[in-house]
Amino acid sequence: MKKHTLISFLLVLVTASLLFGAGVQEQAEAQAPQTVLEFWTWRPEDVDFYAKQIALFEAANPTIKVVQTAHKNTEYNTILSASLSGGAGPDVFQGRAYGGLATFADSGFLEPLEAWMPELKNYSATAVLGATSPTDGKVYGSPAVSQTVFMYYNKDMYKEMGLSIPKTWAELIANFEAAKKAGYIPLGNGAKDGWCLETMVGGMGPSLYGGTAFFNDVVAGKKNFQDPAFIAMVEQMKSLTKYMPDMYMGISYEDMRSNFFNELSPHLIAGSYEAAYFKTQNPELNFDIFAVPGPKATDPAYVSVYADMNFAMNAKSKNKDAAVKFLKFLSSKEFGKAMVTDLKMVTSVPGVDATSDPFIARVLELQKNATPYLFLVGFRYQQPTGSSLWQAAAQGVMAGTLTPAQAAKQVQDGIASYYKPFQK
Repeated sequence: MKKHTLISFLLVLVTASLLFGAGVQEQAEAQAPQTVLEFWTWRPEDVDFYAKQIALFEAANPTIKVVQTAHKNTEYNTILSASLSGGAGPDVFQGRAYGGLATFADSGFLEPLEAWMPELKNYSATAVLGATSPTDGKVYGSPAVSQTVFMYYNKDMYKEMGLSIPKTWAELIANFEAAKKAGYIPLGNGAKDGWCLETMVGGMGPSLYGGTAFFNDVVAGKKNFQDPAFIAMVEQMKSLTKYMPDMYMGISYEDMRSNFFNELSPHLIAGSYEAAYFKTQNPELNFDIFAVPGPKATDPAYVSVYADMNFAMNAKSKNKDAAVKFLKFLSSKEFGKAMVTDLKMVTSVPGVDATSDPFIARVLELQKNATPYLFLVGFRYQQPTGSSLWQAAAQGVMAGTLTPAQAAKQVQDGIASYYKPFQK
């Protein structure tokens, strides 16, 4: 009996030891130190999308935790700059493109990525251009998406009013008149936020001022913003105020979007980034898109296209190895496909088939007449930027305090203060 008792006692000790060891191991795993990455975006409307993607990343990388913070887009640059200037800020974040990226890169805030991410060599030259600083030629972002600016229209309202997609500027105005007669706000755009007027000219301007030919000429200094075609385009933009909401100078970005997804207006000039948001706000909304036409049906109907977003790394991040893992995830085909299917955006990630989504397929169709987004692509590298000059001048035009010719001169003089091709 004593022998059996001893054996039983030993078995109990061994079992207890194994259970204790397993418990210690589980506790150690549970308490294993995690690398915490701070990730910032400027799109609060996409928080749920990124939360879902972050969960996928964390499942595959259990030692890394990603904390997402979304700031309002109009406040993002100021908050990000202040944080990075203080030596803090996020590890990984949505970065702007072109001059917006160059400003942060030239300030030493961004980590050059080519050594960390050799796969960047597979991206298109157009996408990489938006992630490259012209100062040193280094790539400081992983290109995420491009955006296209055009006209959204409500298909059900068009059917109700017996309208078709306009092929000339005169036909577009006739559609506005029909919408006004039917009791709708013909064009949902407003002028409270200056950047929305840059979007507006991106959507309705190129087919009137001459598209890519004008862009190339003005960048080369062969033409300038006092060109008659550009001034005539501004005059046409001003003429649209009679179709915009009452007190349009007080209509904000959020008001504009609400006008469209609440079906108060059949038209909105906006970017491709709005599509997923519209469907979230009104799942029954039946909309499509078209390129604003020029004076003649034979004129190219242009859409403005630009590299919108790069995923960047803080040069002072203390977690660069983990940050690169997250950047590579954000640059994967799986993530790029999710951007297409969930956010209805044109991904910059190579090798992603975007045509399976009907909306993106339509965007790509319109891009056959793509032209660079004028002030963003060409004149946002030095101060005062072309964008800031245009936004202020455009608000003056829409409010009636500046004539189109005065606005054009204001933009021209501001850019000419530093842009050598305009100083000849």
